[in-house]
Amino acid sequence: MVDTGLRTLWTRRGAAPLRAFISTESASAVVLVAAVVVALVWANAAPASYAAVWDTRVALRIGDAEFGQDLREWVGGGLMTLFFLVVGLEARREFDLGDLRERRRFVLPLVAGVVGMAVPIGIFLLFNAGLPSAHGWGVAMSTDTALALGLLAMLGRNVPDKVRLFVLTIFVVDDLAALLVIAVVYSEPIKGLPLALAVAVFALLLVVARTMRRRSVYFAIGLTLWLALEASGVDPVVAGLVIGLSAPAYTPSRDALEQATGRVRQFREQPTPELVREATTSLTATLSPNARLQSFYHPWTSFVIVPLFALANAGVVLSGDALAAAFTAPVTLGVFVGYVVGKPLGVVATAWAVTRISRGRIRPPVGWAAVLGSGTIAGVGFTVALLIATRAFQGAELDQAKVGALSAVVVSAALTWVVYRLTALLPPAVKARALIGDVAYIQDLVPEVDIDHDHIRGPLNAPVTVIEFGDFECPYCGQAEAVVRDLLSDVHVRYVWRHLPLTDVHPRAQYAAEAAEAAAAQGAFWEMHDLLLAHQGDLRPVDVARYAQELGLDVERFADDMRRHVHETRVAQDVESADLSGVSGTPTFFVNGLRQYGAYDVATLGAAVRAARAQVRAAR
Repeated sequence: MVDTGLRTLWTRRGAAPLRAFISTESASAVVLVAAVVVALVWANAAPASYAAVWDTRVALRIGDAEFGQDLREWVGGGLMTLFFLVVGLEARREFDLGDLRERRRFVLPLVAGVVGMAVPIGIFLLFNAGLPSAHGWGVAMSTDTALALGLLAMLGRNVPDKVRLFVLTIFVVDDLAALLVIAVVYSEPIKGLPLALAVAVFALLLVVARTMRRRSVYFAIGLTLWLALEASGVDPVVAGLVIGLSAPAYTPSRDALEQATGRVRQFREQPTPELVREATTSLTATLSPNARLQSFYHPWTSFVIVPLFALANAGVVLSGDALAAAFTAPVTLGVFVGYVVGKPLGVVATAWAVTRISRGRIRPPVGWAAVLGSGTIAGVGFTVALLIATRAFQGAELDQAKVGALSAVVVSAALTWVVYRLTALLPPAVKARALIGDVAYIQDLVPEVDIDHDHIRGPLNAPVTVIEFGDFECPYCGQAEAVVRDLLSDVHVRYVWRHLPLTDVHPRAQYAAEAAEAAAAQGAFWEMHDLLLAHQGDLRPVDVARYAQELGLDVERFADDMRRHVHETRVAQDVESADLSGVSGTPTFFVNGLRQYGAYDVATLGAAVRAARAQVRAAR
C-alpha cells in the first residue's frame, strides 16, 4: 500500500487509550534512562553534593504544627502517589474497556503476575536465608512498567501491539500486588482513627466518582485521603492506587455528544461567558473520569515524576571495591538472580501450567516466543524496586539492592533482544504463530457481518473484513474514502459500510443514508455511495435526485421510496448496531470485529489489516 501523505487532523484524533498509554511509556523510557545516567554520574563525581540535595529537609509549618520530610521522601512518598494513580487508572480502564472486560482473560495475567513475583521472592529469600536482609524480599518482586515497555519498543521494533498489551496486563497485576505489599509489609504501625477516616473518604470517592467532573475535586479528596493514610501509618502512595481504581472508564454516549454539540451550537449563535462555561462543561462531561485523569496525569508521571524519582534514588557509588563487595553480597545476588532468572521462569511456567490445567481453554493471547520475551522483559525492575528498597534497607544494603536492580535491567534487556532477534529469523508463518498465537480477539462488533444483509465490497470470502460506520456528510469519512480504496487493492480484504448519520451536526446525513439504500434496492448501492462521498457539500434532495438520474435508476421509484422513507428502518438497524458496538462518532472502523482506535490513515489501518491477516494465518 502507498501512503497518501495526507496527515491532516482527522488522521490523528482519538488515539486508543491503551495504545496511547504504551506510546507514552515507551517515549518516557528515554527520559528515565537519562535520569539514571545523570544520577550515577552525579553520585560518583560529587557524592557529597548528591546526598546534600536529596537529604534536604522540606517542611510545611502552620503555627506550631510542622509536617516535613527529606526531599527524597517527598518524591518517593508524595509525587510517586501520582505514579500509582496512573497504574490504578490503567487497571480500571482494562477492566472496563480492554481485554480484561472478558473476565476469563484476567485469569492468566493474574496468575502470571503473582507467580512472576513469588518465584523472584523465593530466590531472594534463598540467598538471604537467616539474615536480617531477608526483610527486603519485596525489592525483587515488581517490574518497572515504564522502563520495560520502553525497552521492549526499542529492542523489539517489529513486536505486534498484541504482545505489548499482554505484557502490560501482567505488569498491572504486578504493580497492584507490589503496592499491596508496600501498604501491609513496609508501612509503619497502624493507627486506627486516621485509617477509619481514610476508609470513609474512599467510600465517599466511590459514591461520587462516576459523576465527578473536576480534577480539582479529585485532587481535594485525594489529598485528604493521602494525609489520612500518612497519619495512619499506611504508606500514602496507596491513595493514588485507590483513586485510580475508583475512576470508571467508558466511551462517550451519542446522547452526551449530541447534548454537547447543542451547547456548542448555542454558543456559536450567542457567544456569552455563561454559554462558554456550559459548552465546556458539557464537552468535558462526555469523557469518562478515567480518561480525564489519565490524559492529565500520565504525561506528568512518565516524563517528570518517575525520572525525578530515579534521579533521587539511582545514585550509587560504582567504585571497583564497592562493586566487588556488592556482587558477593546476598542482597545484590538475591535481587539480580530474582529478576533475571525468577521473572522469566515464573511467567513462562505459569503460562504453560495454566494452559495445560485448563486444557487450552485459558491460554496466553500471544505465541510462546512472545511469552518468553514477556518473561525476560519482566526482569526489568527499577522504579518500584527502588521504592521498596528505600523502605527496607539503609546504608550499604540499600546500595547493594540498587546495584542488583540496575544490573538486572541491563541483563534482562539483553535477553529480551536475543529472544526477539532469534524469533525474527524464523519463517514468516512460524514467526507469526510464535508471536501472535491463535487466541481469537474479543469481538467488539454487534452484530457480526452478514453477507445477506450488509453492503460488502471486495471478495466475499476474504479473510480480513474492514467495517466502517460512516456518515455521508462527515468530512472525515470523505477523507477516509481514499484510505479505504487503498486497502481494497489487497485481495485479502473486504469492506463493509454501515450507516451512522450524525443528524445533530450533519442535517442531510439521514437523507443521504436513505438515498443510498433506495439505490441499493435497485442494485446500485456502491455507485450511490461513491457519488455521495464525492459530493458531500451537495446532498439536497434535488442533488440526490440528480445522482439517481446519472446512475440510470428508476427515478420515479427512487423518489417514491425517498418520499415515503421506505428505507428508514434499514438505516436505523445500522444505527442500532453502532449503539450496541459502542460507536458514537464517525468514521469508526472495525477489523475482523475488533474496534480500531486512533488514526485512520493508510499506515495505521494497513497495520491493523496485516495484524488480522497474521492472526488468521496463525489460527490455521
